[in-house]
Order: sequence, then structure tokens, then C-alpha cells
Amino acid sequence: IKYDEIKDLFSERELQIIKMICKEDKSKEIADKLFINVRTVETHRKNVMERCGAKNIIGVILFAIKSGIITVDEL
Repeated sequence: IKYDEIKDLFSERELQIIKMICKEDKSKEIADKLFINVRTVETHRKNVMERCGAKNIIGVILFAIKSGIITVDEL
């Protein structure tokens, strides 16, 4: 998947949340850092998992690394 396709697939907020998930931030931590509700984070997580075709959050992390959303060095 090319970066342009990633930009079409996910919003900027979702990309932000994907990176935070990859860095092991919990939903509450993400919500606090982004000044949004925990339920909003959970909704973003669910949507991201569906778009990645992931069965769990590990699948999202693998997708993020394979597609270049985040590099191993950034973790």
C-alpha cells in the first residue's frame, strides 16, 4: 500500500491514533493526550481495525509497520 492510499483510507486523527496504539498507549492515555473522549478513541480503534482487515490490535500494528505508517525505529 502506498502512502497516498493510506491518506485516503484513514483520517489524520486515525493515523495519529494508530501511531499511539503502536507505541502502546492505552485508550485512556490517547484520549487524555488528544483531549477527546475515551469512547471516541474506541470508535476510532474499531474503524481502524475494520479498514486494516485486522482481527485484533496486533493486526493493526503489523499493518502500520508494513504500510509505513510507523517504522520500527519510531516505536
